[in-house]
Amino acid sequence: MKRKLTVGAVLSASVFLTGAVQAGIGTAQASPAPANGAFAGQQHAELIAQADSQAAAAAKALGLGGQEKLVARDAVVDADGTKHLRYERTFGGLPVLGGDLIVHQDAKGAVKSVDRALGGKLALPSLTPKLSADQAAATATGTVKATIGAKDADDAALSSVDRSSGAKLVVWAATGTPRLAYQTTVEGMRADGTPSRQRLVTDAATGEVLSTHEEIQTANATGTGKGVFVGTVPLTTNYTGSAYQLKDATRGNQYTTNLSGRTSGNGTLYSNSTNTWGSGLASNTQSAAVDAQYGAAVTWDFYKATFGRNGIRNDGVGAYSRVHYGKNYVNAFWDDSCFCMTYGDGVSNTHPLTELDVAGHEMSHGVTSATANLNYFGESGGLNEATSDIFGTGVEWYANLPANKPNYWLGELIDFNSDGTPLRYMDKPSKDGTSPDYWSSSLGQLDVHYSSGVANHFFYLLAEGSGAKSINGYSYNSPTSNGQSVAGIGRAKALQVWYRALTVYMTSTTNYKGARTATLKAAADLYGASSTEYGQVAAAWSAVNVS
Repeated sequence: MKRKLTVGAVLSASVFLTGAVQAGIGTAQASPAPANGAFAGQQHAELIAQADSQAAAAAKALGLGGQEKLVARDAVVDADGTKHLRYERTFGGLPVLGGDLIVHQDAKGAVKSVDRALGGKLALPSLTPKLSADQAAATATGTVKATIGAKDADDAALSSVDRSSGAKLVVWAATGTPRLAYQTTVEGMRADGTPSRQRLVTDAATGEVLSTHEEIQTANATGTGKGVFVGTVPLTTNYTGSAYQLKDATRGNQYTTNLSGRTSGNGTLYSNSTNTWGSGLASNTQSAAVDAQYGAAVTWDFYKATFGRNGIRNDGVGAYSRVHYGKNYVNAFWDDSCFCMTYGDGVSNTHPLTELDVAGHEMSHGVTSATANLNYFGESGGLNEATSDIFGTGVEWYANLPANKPNYWLGELIDFNSDGTPLRYMDKPSKDGTSPDYWSSSLGQLDVHYSSGVANHFFYLLAEGSGAKSINGYSYNSPTSNGQSVAGIGRAKALQVWYRALTVYMTSTTNYKGARTATLKAAADLYGASSTEYGQVAAAWSAVNVS
């Protein structure tokens, strides 16, 4: 997770087009992709290709300028044939950061509405930068170097800057008026051993730093494994004819490797002469690997069984996991660039960060990246973190392990705080001492691991309702900002609402107001605009002061 795990503005402009304009989009049809196998990944790719084939017509129908083009990024098809086509935008051939949009079509291909991250027309006075790419890269690198020794948002100081990529021209449209900018990636290492990959956006005329965020998002034949946290669990493994491997061909070939204290490389694939793994003790290097392999498997199964999603990117490809990262490394992180999960061994290398909801949290960052791609700063950053908390909790409830009883707390078993307390509390986020229970105008100024509290609280209220109660042996007492009680709709329905909002309506700049709109749209789609579920979504947002 990032921070202590700490365990990485929808202007929802729904545009309703006329029949004449709708006809310009095209009416190509596609069947919903099945939820399993390579065929599902192929159909998903075909849907995206089909959306790309409609991009030019869509851009014209939406009234985009002559220099603007759309590039398909994702596609979701409902059971009734309704399509939701997610596009990135370019301007004069440059990527537009914060210019993404979603086109919603009915089964016949007619456009029903559009959700945009950027409202209004995109225009720039010039595409000629005043600063060179080398100057922009130097500015970005200097900005990052200036933070060496200072604490970052994860409470870990940056210790080194290793290199930077060449600056690339982009259009920055995520906040306010669009402007020509450079994007530079600066790589280094944090003092606690976490790799750092900071993406900076700088003004192409003045060098002003417009945005910076950390891309490394931190936190966690059938054999039998005994993990540190998961207990004794079944594992799907690969038999080579002479040895067993922690590799799962039934879930996109996801696998687990041993870094043996290193901080780079893929690690060594776990192999064994028998199909029994780990002892349950952290001193056995296989035990953490059992947690990681099982965590990846149950996260895959949760998304498939709950949402019909075929892997993190919905393409049938499994992520891999690396355990025993660094020395005394007290964290875990997801990295999109390697499509992998990484776990440290904690204090004295005896407390691995491989708890199940940590695994679900971190890998869910990959789901967010593949769908709404919520910006990792401001209110959208809080929603990004909350999404991982929500689905990480969903993974824990889905697994329902005796050794890791599901609840609405995050990271309660890893003892990160050294006092037996969880990292985060969804029922009352303020119990961690920092996260707010309710929205305020200053929320976007908080670290994203704290501003996530409001969405976590919303989800708990939507799932379970307010007030004192005992759930699965745990006691909760969730308050509301307006003093009104919330009944809740059950965890299963609450998860469906959040997933549909994320994958169909949220964009990179969605804020809390936009999240309210997105979840209400999702509830209307799933249960009807006059349903009890729709009313409880509205009530739960009001209860956290988002109205």
